[in-house]
Amino acid sequence: MANKPNEQEIRQQNVAEAVSKTELFFQKNGKIVYGCVAAVLLIALAILAYNRFVLQPKKAEAQKEMFKAEQRFAQGDYELALNGDDNNYGFEDIIAKYGTKGGESVYMYAGASALQLGQFDKAIEYFKKYEGGDKILLARAQAGIGDAYVGLEDYKNAITWYEKAAATTGNLYAAGYLLKAGQVYEELGDKAKAAECYKKVKDQYPQAPEAMDIDKYITRIEF
Repeated sequence: MANKPNEQEIRQQNVAEAVSKTELFFQKNGKIVYGCVAAVLLIALAILAYNRFVLQPKKAEAQKEMFKAEQRFAQGDYELALNGDDNNYGFEDIIAKYGTKGGESVYMYAGASALQLGQFDKAIEYFKKYEGGDKILLARAQAGIGDAYVGLEDYKNAITWYEKAAATTGNLYAAGYLLKAGQVYEELGDKAKAAECYKKVKDQYPQAPEAMDIDKYITRIEF
């Protein structure tokens, strides 16, 4: 009577079968497998090459142009900051050529420049394209949209964006946006909503600079 294989022998047999199946698989499909591996490696190398020789140089170029446009913005030369000249790009040129390779802030600068120039529709367009992860900057972009709608005398949309900005930031910066919303509500004759905004500033953000004078706004509405 033959002896039954023990547990170790069974394991060895299973391993041998697995190895045999693997060898058989590669014998049948080796060319396909190695071709796929080679394709993946080629794609990876292509991505690395693109990042090193195309994307990184483009980023460097965009940041260089951004620096020049930012200097003009800081000097209050919004026309040249936005549109550039024969020697240097403006934010619009940078967006057209590089997109956001110089950073998402290019949309903030372009929107703010357009707003200063009274180009309200263009300001809205640029502010809406800002997708940075910083909530404070995102709230500023949203408030910029509100400012542009005020410039267009579209007060209902302005309020919507001011309140959105206040909700986005959720800190002391919200007080400024609520104050703006309250003022626009007053412009629309909605004193109840205006008072609601002002009281939020007073109650929720007492440390904000806007809270120092908020009582005069509340008093003006109540009396």
